[in-house]
Amino acid sequence: MTIKTIILASDHAGHLLKNIICDRVTTKGYEIIDLGTNNSDPVDYPDFGHLAAEEFIRRNASFGFIFCGTGIGISMAANKHNGIRAALCNDVNSTKLARSHNDANILALGERVIDVEIAKECVDVFINTPFDGGRHSNRVKKIDLINRERVN
Repeated sequence: MTIKTIILASDHAGHLLKNIICDRVTTKGYEIIDLGTNNSDPVDYPDFGHLAAEEFIRRNASFGFIFCGTGIGISMAANKHNGIRAALCNDVNSTKLARSHNDANILALGERVIDVEIAKECVDVFINTPFDGGRHSNRVKKIDLINRERVN
């Protein structure tokens, strides 16, 4: 059995939710890579969004979960990296569609804007929802293609 890896990262405004989610996924048999931050001392969300994306790619991780106050800034930073499809979701339905239609590989959550119980449900759905493929595959390839074209 291959051990799956989950990358976790947050800024100061998302660290409490990150810790809750870390506890939740730890029991599911994943290798957890917690990149911090782990307190409320101010840090910059782009640093942790970039770090999460880089570690996700380097470790060929299964999933990533990133957190800041709204989830917006940290997802923007992560999405600057080739191969990253970070989805900011605030409900279970958008989370399911992000996985099944967009093959999202990182879920961004905002500690200041989402209920903790909904966040937990989103994480469970994200982990358990497969990518549908089919007609969605070509669309996902187009997302990744633009990043490759910019590099070349």
